[in-house]
Amino acid sequence: MESFDQLVDQYQPMLHKIMHSLHIYKDHEEFYQHSLIALWEASQRFDPNKGSFTNYAYTYIKGYLLTELKRSHQDQERNVQPDDQFWDLVPDSLSDDPLQEEILLSYCHTLTPNQKKWLLYTVCAGLTVKEIAELEKVSLSAVKSWRSGAREKVKELVRG
Repeated sequence: MESFDQLVDQYQPMLHKIMHSLHIYKDHEEFYQHSLIALWEASQRFDPNKGSFTNYAYTYIKGYLLTELKRSHQDQERNVQPDDQFWDLVPDSLSDDPLQEEILLSYCHTLTPNQKKWLLYTVCAGLTVKEIAELEKVSLSAVKSWRSGAREKVKELVRG
């Protein structure tokens, strides 16, 4: 069979026609890529003894796109993605609680100053180890050391 690029050039109008007939208007580029995959698979599976390639390709591509549409619809049904207005209304879980830091520190009298920094940055500000290291201008291993020491001391406080 011809090279795939030639095949795409030859059947591109058909790909667009199938997409149009299925009323694909959202995620157009994604479904175009699916139609190219289907064309490739059709070219690999085609048996010339069973009829013309054009008819086979049309049926195969349309079926493939219908399957992808069904899969896409199922994904949308299962995974609800709230719009931006929703996120504006959701309260921030890391909101400023003036007593949070004071209460937290009251339990951490055995921690070193750096271990307290790690605890406050992690709990109150929600920062990662990397972000803390950049903020404090220290290495990642230093912050990990603070974390390790703080965890051990907090475990001892809880146990005992």
